Amino acid sequence: MRRSEVPKRELIGQRQAAGGRERLPAGGLEFFALLARLLRRPRRGDRRLPLLWLVRSDTSDLMTPLRRFLGQGPRRRVPHAVLDADVPPGAGDVSALLRELHRQLSLEAFGAARLRFRHYPLADWLMHQSLTFGVDADDSRAALVRRLRDRRGPRAPEAPPSGGDAVSIVSQVLLWLVRRAVPGVVFRAAVSGRVPVLGRHYTWFMRQQYLAPRQSVTFLGFAERLTAGWRDGEQPDQVNKLLLHAFLEDLRQAYRRRPWRPSDWRRTAYPVLLIDHVAPGNVGGELVRLVGDVRTETGRNDPLLIVVSGGQPPPELPEPHPLTEADEAYDEWAEALPEMRRLRRPAAWLVALRPDDTDTVPPSRGGVRPFSAPDPPWWSRRFLPAALCLVLVAALGVWASSRWGPGCHPSVTGGRVSVEVVASGECVGYSDSAAQVFNNDPGQEGLRRIQQRIFAQNRAAEEVWQRSDRRRPFLTLVYLGTLTGNLTRTDEESYVSEREELEGMATAQYALLKESAGAGGAALLRIVVANGGRQMIYADRAVAMLAELAADDPTVVGVVGLVESRTSTARALRELNRVGLPVLAPTLSADRMDANSRLYLQISAPNTDQVEMVDAYAQQVLKVDEAHVYYTTLEGSTLTEDLYVGTLVDGLRQRFGARITRLEEWSTSQRLTGECGYPGLLFYAGRWSEFDGFLRALRECGGNPPRHLVADDSVNRYMANSGLRAAAPGNVPVTYVSKASLATCAALRAAQDQRDDDARASFLSWIQADDLLDPPRCRPETGHQVGERVSLAYDAAMMMIRAVESLAARLHHADPLQRWEPTSVNPVAVHAEVLRQNAGQGYRGVAGLIRFTPESGEPVDKRLALLRVEQVPDVARAPVEVFRCGLADTADPVPCGPT
Repeated sequence: MRRSEVPKRELIGQRQAAGGRERLPAGGLEFFALLARLLRRPRRGDRRLPLLWLVRSDTSDLMTPLRRFLGQGPRRRVPHAVLDADVPPGAGDVSALLRELHRQLSLEAFGAARLRFRHYPLADWLMHQSLTFGVDADDSRAALVRRLRDRRGPRAPEAPPSGGDAVSIVSQVLLWLVRRAVPGVVFRAAVSGRVPVLGRHYTWFMRQQYLAPRQSVTFLGFAERLTAGWRDGEQPDQVNKLLLHAFLEDLRQAYRRRPWRPSDWRRTAYPVLLIDHVAPGNVGGELVRLVGDVRTETGRNDPLLIVVSGGQPPPELPEPHPLTEADEAYDEWAEALPEMRRLRRPAAWLVALRPDDTDTVPPSRGGVRPFSAPDPPWWSRRFLPAALCLVLVAALGVWASSRWGPGCHPSVTGGRVSVEVVASGECVGYSDSAAQVFNNDPGQEGLRRIQQRIFAQNRAAEEVWQRSDRRRPFLTLVYLGTLTGNLTRTDEESYVSEREELEGMATAQYALLKESAGAGGAALLRIVVANGGRQMIYADRAVAMLAELAADDPTVVGVVGLVESRTSTARALRELNRVGLPVLAPTLSADRMDANSRLYLQISAPNTDQVEMVDAYAQQVLKVDEAHVYYTTLEGSTLTEDLYVGTLVDGLRQRFGARITRLEEWSTSQRLTGECGYPGLLFYAGRWSEFDGFLRALRECGGNPPRHLVADDSVNRYMANSGLRAAAPGNVPVTYVSKASLATCAALRAAQDQRDDDARASFLSWIQADDLLDPPRCRPETGHQVGERVSLAYDAAMMMIRAVESLAARLHHADPLQRWEPTSVNPVAVHAEVLRQNAGQGYRGVAGLIRFTPESGEPVDKRLALLRVEQVPDVARAPVEVFRCGLADTADPVPCGPT
């Protein structure tokens, strides 16, 4: 389909004027379709416009429908002018045509702002000025200066300072300066061309190429040469080209598109010049020749579309194309134009079209529909300034409401803080200072206290680093977790896992601060706390902010945390992998989470190992073959989105097979009386938040509870919540999976007493300190137990720290006094160093030996255990380990078995 066919259908319409139907030559509609195509201004860039020469015949005349096509648009008329070149010889010249063209295009009658001309009126005005011959040249120049200065309006009459008191004289002098002296100085500066901002239209005359303006040195000298009498020595053709060039320059500037001026984008149609009765020898033909010469010689395009009607075109032009081939003729011309311009071919800009008088067709439905200029873009309308102000005010309000809120605001006093309020009202982002502490819900004092402790230690670490003359390695770890959005009672702590993981990282930070001042190789740690929102739904936003932080801060080497295995967590892992940030997850255990990032390592055993341990416990200790499995997911989540529960249930289904006689999702409204006295394995494979309801449902069993209730490792979050445990039913003993049984208070004290484990003994001393955790843990007199996630997060942080220290030792082996340069290591290198250090015997963590294979980010044979609580409400009594699998401190394989 030719490009003109679609607008051709749009051109056919009912005649609005009287007079009946008009007959167009064959190809008339094709010509008007081409014209409509050329008139529409592209949104980007500008097209080169030809000079269309319509060969007039005795039986066809397109000028009348052309005037109606351009002048009767129903909405926004196209800027256009109509000239007639049929004047007697000597009665008109090019300057007269340009003057009439200027008059018609200057009218404010085309639906857009008036076309304003600055260069052409000045040139035309100068040509009408007459300076007296025979007088002193300075007097002639002075007269021209006065006329130029007064051209925009007459000056106020002379009012020199007169006598009077001092105040009157001073005021008159100031008035005289403002009204006479200052304008005169400004004008002189403008015409001098020495001030870049002033007098740009004067400067243009001195830089254009006609009449050799540089020979005049200044604009005033060049202006004299244009006045009547003085220009007699100039070539008329050069004078006409200067006038035309100035006119086209004004059109170019009027059709500029500047981003800061929306009004420029309202000009959606090119201006058109129609010239009738053109012949190669008359004034119309002369104007056509000059336009082509100026375009070719200056090398600049202009937005003026010229359509002329006359006899045969100049002989140097090829044979005219039929009107039916108007579109093809234009395309052929556009393709050949660059070469013709380069060779300066005569009539390079002309496209000649002729009608075919042997065949005429009536127009469909009575004529050609008048053309209207396309509507301007909505953002260029006249209401834009006011609308823009309103939008800016509204945007400022939206920005403030998204950044500032109760418990959520960016820092105005320093620190690395970037937060925003999301649709759910949560505060998502990161912070390393007390200017932003996440979660102001009642009952979450523990979570806020550990954040404040971390931020205080951040300041201390910065001070120690400065005092060490920046020689100690300095690194930043980001804790990314779920710090807001959980449904909770005012007396309930629902962020136990997050608090414990932050306590573990704070313990690692505290240990480094306690290093000797002379330990030049000991690192210092800054912790940035980041919130991904409820169920990590907004982790992608938090990761985007962290990517910007890592790009700006080379001390950022990795991320710890992520808390829950969900599809949103997997997306966050993929994004962190993309930006090159390693992740050490203390508690994530969904199978194959490492498939989401090549920079991912997890500290806890995967769900596959947990299922194997539960199966071994059922067969070796409980001596049962049958199992009932209930699972839950948090409200608003599904089994597909909850990767932890989903992979755990899949693993149980595959491992137990037909031995699972009941597998179903449990809801809070469901009764469990059918499980009373059940002799087989009753396994809870859900989230901790529903476990309290699950236990309460078993309260109905009274003295006949299920014999073997075993729960997954998520339940340790419930067990760490003393408020929930205190209100639990006491008739159901619970056995649950633990990922850190080697780091309970009893195990830590035993290691300290045996003096055979410096890592656990040091960890115990840190968590017992008065100036770290509140309250201190594992003190015999208080009974405050340490949560298992504390040791897991501590191990994750220390693995990163030891990797950075190892890299720093190799970098500084030649000069131990060299300052630490954060850019000397990068996060990917730190991840590789963690793997290298674990390639042999593994890393001896507080919660057990940690080993990785090069192919996987999941630990190999990581220690897991089953802990038993006989009376759940008895908060003071610590759980007892009854079964374990995996490695403790050596790489020698140990079979699963009772403790």
